[in-house]
Amino acid sequence: MPHGLRRGCARRWHATVVALLLACPALTTAQGAAPRATDVPNAPPQNAPLLGAHTLLSHSEGEGVSPAVTAPIETQPAGSTFIVLNGGYAKNGNGPVDNYANRWKRVGSRVVFNGYGGAFDVTAYVAVAGKGGSGHSVRIDKSGYPEGEITVPFIEVRNAGVLKDMAQNYPAPALVMTSGEVTTTGPATLVAVWWGDGGVKTMTTRPDSGFQMIDSYLLLPDNSGVQCAVAYRQVASAGTYHVSWVGSPMQGAILWLFAFQAE
Repeated sequence: MPHGLRRGCARRWHATVVALLLACPALTTAQGAAPRATDVPNAPPQNAPLLGAHTLLSHSEGEGVSPAVTAPIETQPAGSTFIVLNGGYAKNGNGPVDNYANRWKRVGSRVVFNGYGGAFDVTAYVAVAGKGGSGHSVRIDKSGYPEGEITVPFIEVRNAGVLKDMAQNYPAPALVMTSGEVTTTGPATLVAVWWGDGGVKTMTTRPDSGFQMIDSYLLLPDNSGVQCAVAYRQVASAGTYHVSWVGSPMQGAILWLFAFQAE
């Protein structure tokens, strides 16, 4: 091909590329600029539920007080659903009260820990479409034994108007324990909670299936406490989900799995 013809082809090719870039601004994003939500593949819907603020309160045995009050967290003024679990002495098994006057409903059954003569249990509560704001905290009145050990996770799920599904089970002692299944019909936030039942002070546990640990109480003091771990996973589509917990030493565990969706 003659040299002059190659130069003309190059000019025409350059003009074509410039026209394509002008027609598609997304291709001209400056280096280092954060991509827009519309530029991110498989971006979740704007109103999809998301993990919000969270905390975990623990009192060790003999050093507790009443009421048990969680650390304050910053929650949304509206549009969130909240989860609280009370794990500890059955005689302290009162429901939560928060400083935004939400209505708490117990979900699932009260589960008694094996091996302690019925002295310890776990219950779960949810406040759907609750109120929130700065300094949001939850209290449990320990009316039966104020000094007793207790563990209380407090979790916010934003943009969640429905507890779509929930599973609770209590597998026999094993190094791997699998939760029940939950089914969703769209984008959801899954929250999993593990309650080990062994008489041990130091343990490990970790979730699989894309769940991420957010809070835990796994290194107990000499005077003991109630083991607990909390994890979550965002799912973008309808499906049936579960989580397996891998840990050591071998023990049983009470397992909860919640699925929250937008209303």
